Amino acid sequence: MLFGKSRTYNDPIHGAITLDSSDRTESLLIQLIDTPEFQRLRRIRQLDIAYFTFHGAEGSRFTHSLGVMALTRRAFDVIATKYPYLAIHRTLVLVAALLHDLGHGPYSHASEEVFGSNHETWTLRLLKFRQIAEVLNSFSTELIADLERVFTKKYSVPFIYQLISSQIDCDRLDYLERDSYFTGAKYGQLDLDRILLALRFDPISQNLVIGRKGIVAIEHYLTVRYFMYLQVYNHPKNLAARFLLERIFRRAKVLIGTGDQEQIFRDSTMTAWLTKEPQSLTCEEYFASDDTVFNYHIHRWRDSSDRTLADLCRRFLDRDLLRAKDISHLDDIQQQESLDSWREKLIAQGLEPKYYCGIRVSRTKGYSIYKQGINVQTEQGLQDIARLSSLVQAIVQPIQRSWLVHP
Repeated sequence: MLFGKSRTYNDPIHGAITLDSSDRTESLLIQLIDTPEFQRLRRIRQLDIAYFTFHGAEGSRFTHSLGVMALTRRAFDVIATKYPYLAIHRTLVLVAALLHDLGHGPYSHASEEVFGSNHETWTLRLLKFRQIAEVLNSFSTELIADLERVFTKKYSVPFIYQLISSQIDCDRLDYLERDSYFTGAKYGQLDLDRILLALRFDPISQNLVIGRKGIVAIEHYLTVRYFMYLQVYNHPKNLAARFLLERIFRRAKVLIGTGDQEQIFRDSTMTAWLTKEPQSLTCEEYFASDDTVFNYHIHRWRDSSDRTLADLCRRFLDRDLLRAKDISHLDDIQQQESLDSWREKLIAQGLEPKYYCGIRVSRTKGYSIYKQGINVQTEQGLQDIARLSSLVQAIVQPIQRSWLVHP
């Protein structure tokens, strides 16, 4: 491996993220960052279409991925100082942290809702694609297989994948702090230093755990996550914008089926996304897609001869969004009656109801005691934080709301 110049990324959350090219692992990270596959993440927004609601939400998956790697390095290096035998896993955990979101599609999580794709599945596929695969294999022919074990949570040392994917991981720490910063949601700010100091390695179970003195910091983290889902990720305007985006592509699929080229412009990438199941796309077709490509088509479709597609695209581009009304207080029959009432109004206006109204459900995640929880080191051994904290017990149950989307 050739060692070049060191690299520094000035990050608004973590400050200067410097990679030392004389360190073999960090030289590998620099090479991975420079691949076209990773650079593509610059063209995918971290918060999909949340910029309609929070105008500062313009960050990318690229910046988030760098942040996760930086936090993982901080956490791992401190713990590995106390447990030197963990050092052999350093390359793997830092590469996994960097590449964990490699498979995100256009509009991040919104594309999963619209098309039914799965970014975790595509991350595994893209590890073996073109330049990413060449760089990984040139470092070690076993690295891709180890990354697959980490991403599928089958790696022999659970601590390694838990640093990246668990109920207290560096992925969540970065996106909560980063999303709070870019949306201006002050209640989303974390005390990252205290949380990182609370992280521990349990040599018996080989799991990521929390020191007893770190309970308050983790309570704060879980409360922040709860409110960010409630007030930011599931904001009604976000739901309405996602609904509109889904209807745009639903209408485009219908028009492609008619074979009328004048009504629906599309290049080969968009044709693939509109005519195939997402899991059947080739790596080339998936890699060629990003926010830029999809936004370009929406701009073109605004001038479509199809009235419905043109209007939906206009609404999306001009932020003339639909409204999301909370109907959680209504029972199922009443909710359906509300939807039927709006369908009748839209028909009277000459609009197709299926493109302009519907019911959406939002779920605010609570702390889950059924999956791999957050274990705390105590004199009685490891205990789930929910047993030790009345605050955590209060946010175990998720909140579900129903929304009627309409003009």
